[in-house]
Amino acid sequence: MSDVNEIEITAKDLPLHCPTAAVAAWSSHPRVFLDISATGQVACPYCGTKYKLKAGEVANHHH
Repeated sequence: MSDVNEIEITAKDLPLHCPTAAVAAWSSHPRVFLDISATGQVACPYCGTKYKLKAGEVANHHH
């Protein structure tokens, strides 16, 4: 049994940060930006929420 959220994102959601705007401010942790470009998935080090890039989406580097 797992309480970990898994969220599928698109390239429009980049740069990716957790918590997202959908999370209530009172229940959130400090904002952390997550690099999903290397593997197409990443987990938040604070809350463990897993983010996965939707199939066919490309994470462009924002440098």
